[in-house]
Amino acid sequence: MSAPPRVPRRPYLLRAMHEWVSDSGGTPHVIVDAGRDGVQVPRAYVKEGKIVLNISASATQRLSLGNEWIEFDARFAGVVHHVRVPVGAVLGIYARESGEGMVFAAEEGGPEPPAKPPAPDEPAKRPKLKVVK
Repeated sequence: MSAPPRVPRRPYLLRAMHEWVSDSGGTPHVIVDAGRDGVQVPRAYVKEGKIVLNISASATQRLSLGNEWIEFDARFAGVVHHVRVPVGAVLGIYARESGEGMVFAAEEGGPEPPAKPPAPDEPAKRPKLKVVK
């Protein structure tokens, strides 16, 4: 008997974090690797190969957080653009106001990288989420 196919967790985590940030009164933003195949974003807003997108209900129209794609229409400098991003190109999601969020492993399907425990004489450091703009 073969094992069932592995279902990627990233789209489920994206939807859950989007809902949590929104329900908490925050503004959900995603960080996207704009160099990945299939990414359709306004290139003028890409910096260092990445783009930060506001995916709040007030900033988007027809937002779809699917298992394969994130799609929506949004205004950039007053001009409406259709944005289409493969879920695998999303590097993280966070609340603009607090910076709280989640960063995803680089390769979908691979295990999350283990946290390296501090050496006995090394003080533990709190993880930080860096906002890329």
